[in-house]
Amino acid sequence: MNKSGKGILFCATLVLFVGNAIAADVRVAFVNTSQILEQIPQGEASREELQSEFSPRDDSLIASQKKLKSLEDKLARDGAVMTEDARRELERDVLGQQRELARARDEFAEDLNIRRNEEFAKLQRLVVDTIVRIAKEDSYDLVLEAGVVYASDKVDITDKLISRLKQQFTPQ
Repeated sequence: MNKSGKGILFCATLVLFVGNAIAADVRVAFVNTSQILEQIPQGEASREELQSEFSPRDDSLIASQKKLKSLEDKLARDGAVMTEDARRELERDVLGQQRELARARDEFAEDLNIRRNEEFAKLQRLVVDTIVRIAKEDSYDLVLEAGVVYASDKVDITDKLISRLKQQFTPQ
């Protein structure tokens, strides 16, 4: 082996040795935030709150759908024997209710999506704050969550976070 080959080998060995020494001092942890959000009681409380907030509107949409279906059935069943004016009036009524129902569904979906995003953001802030507190308490230098292909149980602090968040939960 010539001098340049020995020099490259020495540098590579030195980089590996120094890299391992540095890595030994770095504490790394991993969290599975989707698992946390599914398992913490705050997530369930948030889902229940959304359900209670939006179920009356959902029930109203279902009732409107049934009413519209009834009118559509009447038009299909009796339309041929109705007077021209009565049939035209019923068709306008059906068309108006279809438009109103479509508008109400779109509005409902948009409002639900906005509220769901608000609740999700609130939960994310809570989880991130808890991750940072645990990382500081346990002297972690780096906490990873997304894009990790593998994390051993040694560095996975997900269960610890879930436990801490369950302790912090106070039902309303």
